Amino acid sequence: METTLYTQKGTKAGSVNLSEKVFGVKWNSDLVHQVVTSMMSSRRAGTAHTKNRGEVRGGGKKPWQQKGTGRARHGSIRSPLWKGGGVTHGPRNDKNYYRAVPSSMKIAAVRSILSRKFKDGELLCLDALKLSEAKTKNAQGVFSAIGSIKGYESMADKKNNAALILMPGKDQSITRSFRNLGNVRVMEVRNINPVDLLTYKFLVLVEPESLKTTSISK
Repeated sequence: METTLYTQKGTKAGSVNLSEKVFGVKWNSDLVHQVVTSMMSSRRAGTAHTKNRGEVRGGGKKPWQQKGTGRARHGSIRSPLWKGGGVTHGPRNDKNYYRAVPSSMKIAAVRSILSRKFKDGELLCLDALKLSEAKTKNAQGVFSAIGSIKGYESMADKKNNAALILMPGKDQSITRSFRNLGNVRVMEVRNINPVDLLTYKFLVLVEPESLKTTSISK
């Protein structure tokens, strides 16, 4: 599979061959949904907690006698029926939200998403990405340049979750330069995952050959 390779100035630098195994996979919505929801569930802190009637302080004494008062029978003022009482079916901090996802499913989901983005024209390949200084102004200039490429004009105009930039390795200069742009995120290609791929509309893949070093291409 061949696609155009661009420079950070928005000009064509040639072409690059992409793996059919990674970018030519059929879209599997059920698999992607299962993997993403499981990963999002595992990220939950699980700290929200409400007290049930046994944990609320007080209420040990029966408010009035069982019969003879003409009122409904009650055994405690800490019943969920009373103001200040316990909560029924509320969130509990002893609940485990972790959902195990096999690595094979994660890889299959990433391949499915990458293939969909390639098919929909939301994948942009750059030959390299380098900045002379770690400044937001320089990052904005690069982002505006690649956003002027035909077919990717909406990337620079999108205010939220515009693009995910995958770098072949750690580059503090690039990370610091782009972190003030709220609609862009920089990530190492080895950390690629389904959740972030779906969060951002466009994917900017720097040095596409670096993808071969990850488990996605193996």
